[in-house]
Amino acid sequence: MGFFSEFKDFALKGNVMDLAIGVIIGAAFGKIVTSLVEDIITPVILKPSLEAAGVSKIEDWAPGGMLLGKFISAVITFTIVAFVLFLIVKGINATRKKEAAAPAAPPAPSNEEKLLMEIRDALRNRP
Repeated sequence: MGFFSEFKDFALKGNVMDLAIGVIIGAAFGKIVTSLVEDIITPVILKPSLEAAGVSKIEDWAPGGMLLGKFISAVITFTIVAFVLFLIVKGINATRKKEAAAPAAPPAPSNEEKLLMEIRDALRNRP
């Protein structure tokens, strides 16, 4: 098997494609959360604090030249993303537990067992 055919097999496997889709969706979700923090949480919740500090956006707050506001914004964004991922994983684990708890149907008897049952029944019916 050649190098390129091995790479093609690797790249087109389901796990790699699922990972790629997850990364793309994660990037889009990150933008949504960033917008939530910068455009909703910061103006609504932190507005009095920001006005007292003399800035309009949390990212612009830089006491002593340090971009502390940018760091706080990143921490809030990370916390929201981590919480949502926690909820998703918790939901998936709950679904898996339900599936694992469901009783499985007993396996069908093997050919040996069927033959033994026939012998047993023949011996019972014997006069």
